[in-house]
Amino acid sequence: MQRRRFLLSAACAAPLLTTACSGRALPRQLSMSTQQLQAKLASKFPKAYPVAGLLQLELAAPTLSMLPERNLIRALLPVLLSGPVLKQHFQGRLDVNFGLRYEASDRTVRAHRVEVNTLQVDDAPEALSAMLTTYGPRLGEQMLESLVLYQLEEKDMALADTMGLQPGAITVTPQGLTVALDRKKT
Repeated sequence: MQRRRFLLSAACAAPLLTTACSGRALPRQLSMSTQQLQAKLASKFPKAYPVAGLLQLELAAPTLSMLPERNLIRALLPVLLSGPVLKQHFQGRLDVNFGLRYEASDRTVRAHRVEVNTLQVDDAPEALSAMLTTYGPRLGEQMLESLVLYQLEEKDMALADTMGLQPGAITVTPQGLTVALDRKKT
């Protein structure tokens, strides 16, 4: 039994010793570039959202911009509006800002506190434009709240788990995101 404990301790300590012997410090954060986020997010689009059974709003992959001064991300999403009550398709764009949160149950970084800046549809009839001006912000918030931007893989967290660390504060930087690794609370 003591031998098993020793072997288990040795196995857990190996990454720590390797890091210590190499002169490198233990990682205290994970980083994701804007390009990594963009690529991961692009695979989740297009997404279609029915609106009151009469319209369909389809969102294409967004273009992300980092807003480090506000710790937010800005996303511009191409929009296609269609449906049985419309005689044609309308193209436009959805412009949103959002914060981020970490969901431990599935190791994901998700959109949080979505703020719709604008929802514009080109060449839409006046009544449709008025409706989108009224209901667009709430609709955009509902569609994008909790959107998964990134899922940490098992390998991303293996060393952190071994060292008793867990994801903490998420910070938006000019280059992308950093996720702090904090001590697990016991």
